[in-house]
Amino acid sequence: MRLRRSLAVAVAVAVTTPVALFTAAPALAAGAPAAQTQNQPTYAELKKAAADAQKAYEKALAAKEEGQEKVKATLEALDSDTHPLKAATITADKAAEEAAAAETAAEKAVRDAEAAVEAAQGETEKAEAEKALETAEADLAKAVEAKEKADAAAEAARTALDDARVAAVREYSVLKKALDDALAAKEAAEEALGTAEECVRETGLTSLAVGLPAEVVAGTTVDFTLRVTNGTERTLTVDPLAFVHVDGERGGEKSRLAVEWSNGSGWHALNGNEPEHIAHIDTMAPGERSDVKLRMTVAPDAASADAFALFAADASSAYRPCVLGPMKRYDFELLPAGSDPGPVDDADPGQTGKDDDQRPATAGPGTTPQGGAAGQPVTTARTTPTTRTAGTGTYGTTAATATTGGTLAQTGTSPALVPLGAASAVAVALGAGAVLAARRRMTADR
Repeated sequence: MRLRRSLAVAVAVAVTTPVALFTAAPALAAGAPAAQTQNQPTYAELKKAAADAQKAYEKALAAKEEGQEKVKATLEALDSDTHPLKAATITADKAAEEAAAAETAAEKAVRDAEAAVEAAQGETEKAEAEKALETAEADLAKAVEAKEKADAAAEAARTALDDARVAAVREYSVLKKALDDALAAKEAAEEALGTAEECVRETGLTSLAVGLPAEVVAGTTVDFTLRVTNGTERTLTVDPLAFVHVDGERGGEKSRLAVEWSNGSGWHALNGNEPEHIAHIDTMAPGERSDVKLRMTVAPDAASADAFALFAADASSAYRPCVLGPMKRYDFELLPAGSDPGPVDDADPGQTGKDDDQRPATAGPGTTPQGGAAGQPVTTARTTPTTRTAGTGTYGTTAATATTGGTLAQTGTSPALVPLGAASAVAVALGAGAVLAARRRMTADR
């Protein structure tokens, strides 16, 4: 029973499914037009394709290894004199040798009879010699026929033995080919998955601070809003990113700023030492907007200082586990208690520094979400897209209508943003005494 050949066929069939998926090229960004990505496999499909290709490869490898042992055992058995095919070959070769010897003897008998006829004296002796010659010639004809049959039988026996050897090797070559195909499919599936896992920049995913003043007096509290807008053409899962820091403050020391964000029923403090994700938004449709309320309290004894805030949005889609919106930096000034700055304008987003646009490491599935409010909803204000600005990839929106009845999203970290691989899992610690707090690099491993 050619079990390995059947298994090789099954392996080849198993490989074709992932091949059909990853050949659809998943390298498009999250905001690519739908017309360009209608046949694009989702990230979940690519993961399944890679897993299926891995299983098919492992199955093909096991089949090849088993087939290798089998062909070795088969060839060794075929070389044994006790194997039926080898025994038949030995018997047939022996019979052919005996037939050849019989033919040689018959030929000699004919030659001897012919010599006897020539040497015969008298009619009686000559007649007996001719009769003996006829008998010798008849025996030779039978010997020639027997040798031909014996040679044919020996050739057939050798052919059967050779065919068995060839069949064993051919069966193994089928398994080897199946393994090569499975390996190629596995590598292609892994490459497609790796391409999909690469972080992409999406300018349409914006995060803006609304109402953050350019000057804040010590001992006061200001309220402002982090406005996240999905200006892409994909539905996204979004994790807003926030970091507020006073220049010159060292990591771990008590900050002059206390910043909190609202989840709709309470306030949750930012840790102040590094950027963190807040107000997880599970589903954000194209053109949709979410407002996260924040408040910042300056310590009463705070001296004059420069401070800054960083905001961004990290996201994932069905096609990409790592979509990064642009980082926005807002510089503002702390004033001593009792200062009267007069009318204060909002801080404007400025140029980010070289250390600004990095992303924090995120918690994996099943861990406590950052922000300390696992499972609690976030009060957001959302608008409905009305018009799309040509050539910008963003959507126009109706006027902001912040309400407490807006869509609520759970807090925490998107599972799409866990580390992509061990090589990118190293975090960069905050530097003591640095003017800008270094931020741990984000990775996104599902």
